[in-house]
Amino acid sequence: MMRNRDGQAPMKGRNARLAPVLAELWPYIWPSARPDLRRRIFFALGLMVLAKLATICVPFAYKWATDALVAMKKGGAPASLLAGPIALTLLYGALRIVMAGFNQGRDAVFADVAMNAVRRLAVDVFVHLHALPMRFHLERKTGALTRVLERGRNAIETLSRMVTLNGLPTALEFLLVFAVMLFHFDWRYATITAATIAAYLAFTGLATQWRIGIRRSMNESDSDANSKAIDSLLNYETVKYFSAEARESARYDRSMARYEHNSVKSYVSLAVLNFGQALIFTLGMVALMALSVGGIMAGHDSIGDFVMLNAMMIQLYQPLNYMGTLYRETKQAILDIDMMFEILKQPNEIAEAPNAPPLKVTEAALRFEDVHFAYDPARPILRGISFEVPAGRTLALVGASGAGKSTISRLIFRFFDPQQGRILIDGQDIGKVSLASLRGALGMVPQDNVLFNDTIRYNIFYGRPEASEGEMREAARVAQIDRFIESAPGGYEAQVGERGLKLSGGEKQRVAIARTLLKAPPILVLDEATSALDTVTERDIQAALDEAARGRTTIVIAHRLSTIVHADEILVLDQGKVIERGTHESLLALDGAYAALWRRQLRERQVAASPSDDAFAEPSPETEAMRQERAEVLARATEA
Repeated sequence: MMRNRDGQAPMKGRNARLAPVLAELWPYIWPSARPDLRRRIFFALGLMVLAKLATICVPFAYKWATDALVAMKKGGAPASLLAGPIALTLLYGALRIVMAGFNQGRDAVFADVAMNAVRRLAVDVFVHLHALPMRFHLERKTGALTRVLERGRNAIETLSRMVTLNGLPTALEFLLVFAVMLFHFDWRYATITAATIAAYLAFTGLATQWRIGIRRSMNESDSDANSKAIDSLLNYETVKYFSAEARESARYDRSMARYEHNSVKSYVSLAVLNFGQALIFTLGMVALMALSVGGIMAGHDSIGDFVMLNAMMIQLYQPLNYMGTLYRETKQAILDIDMMFEILKQPNEIAEAPNAPPLKVTEAALRFEDVHFAYDPARPILRGISFEVPAGRTLALVGASGAGKSTISRLIFRFFDPQQGRILIDGQDIGKVSLASLRGALGMVPQDNVLFNDTIRYNIFYGRPEASEGEMREAARVAQIDRFIESAPGGYEAQVGERGLKLSGGEKQRVAIARTLLKAPPILVLDEATSALDTVTERDIQAALDEAARGRTTIVIAHRLSTIVHADEILVLDQGKVIERGTHESLLALDGAYAALWRRQLRERQVAASPSDDAFAEPSPETEAMRQERAEVLARATEA
């Protein structure tokens, strides 16, 4: 399903209604596996009823105390001590305490139910987000998506608590007040009360519908500003490289200006709503009090009735005013929760087959059979790729950018499925085995390794959390990162920073290699793992990678050909097809695309090693460094 740029649901989600959303939310509020929580719901409802009965009795106690005072003022004496003004005042206070106690007890009892619903739904959405295919995440902004999750969590709590703890009690109070007006006074009082409540709710509904559009625009501008802030901060170094602080600030300010404009409109509309509500309620209350004055003058109402009426209406104003808040917040909560449910409804195109068996890795042989793939049907990426990597052997993939090299690695991990053809490991179609077992058998060292903002220990243990301390340290040693870690402040407890930015490129790469070594996968994929490093660091990292690949079936996606001269087979890709294949020596002897690429890279290294800045100068004599590098490359080729 398409979404707008801030990651929110389209109009279908925005027109969501209360009943369908509550139907989807109900299993979380009424959990079938938690009878203790269901008992809490009944207990909370019981406390709610008791609280409202106490609430409706409070004005009566006020009336009785007032009438007793009026009688005493006229010289009469109370019939008994219990009917005296002091006793009735104490009763009034006691009822208010009981009312508050039941209300707070209800909230405390229901808190477990509400927060359990928040946690379960949030976790379900989080798990589903990780289960969704890469295509979903490539099309969405992470910042805006996290805002949807944040608002959704808050909305679940709001809706569950408001509807259960405030909506139902308020409706019950309305009925009780209406009954008092009808039976204690007469039909005129009941009619005015009902008309006041109806007019109040109608105005609130119309005004809230008007405000929802304003709130939606405000939320969208808030998401946009938040997304831009996160995007800019994640690219902190890039901003510095291009001295773009002012440009980023202006970009963020434009988003905040839209948020400011929409926020002002939201506050103005709220003021209009509040004034309209106060006007309607005041007119209704004054009409009731005028009737009561007439009743007192006629002799069939007491001063206590007038006071009780005023107290009951003022007491009613709080839940009635809260109904406006309830309506507004419920409408917004429905939208926010519906966005979360829209995420849960996103289909997973990389779903497992029912009862998918685990992958059984015996030799770790990998085979591609006539694989065709396209991210967009109009632009094919792979066109009939076939190859086999025997157990324990190394296959290298080379070719121009966009030839399909990294796509092959994504297909191996089943981030996408091919439109045609099969991928097999030890004769098992990876599309028919469980994803956990498939990815458990694979290891990846990409070009850009993003580390978690935690300790070095955490990032290495991420490869296999159940590993021992000794195994973790051995992986760091093989990855040649142990000496650096031991010399760093904090050692293995040193923080790596956001995305590992506290470490150099080579250090990040070694931590990533250690993480993969600790996982100990039978099949290893190296996706241009050294192309972003300098020559000296590349040599050190390459030694660690060679150690990691020993004894494993390995796919190497390479930019620098000097790193794959030892591969058992090299595939040269062009426009999604294999145009050459063979060993390093056989491809050089073929004198085709691979040989041309090899010669070009040798020339580039010679130019890079030359002290002259003139690209058109005569080639300089071979330097000692060049001879050493050439000898190294030839030695690798000889070993291969």
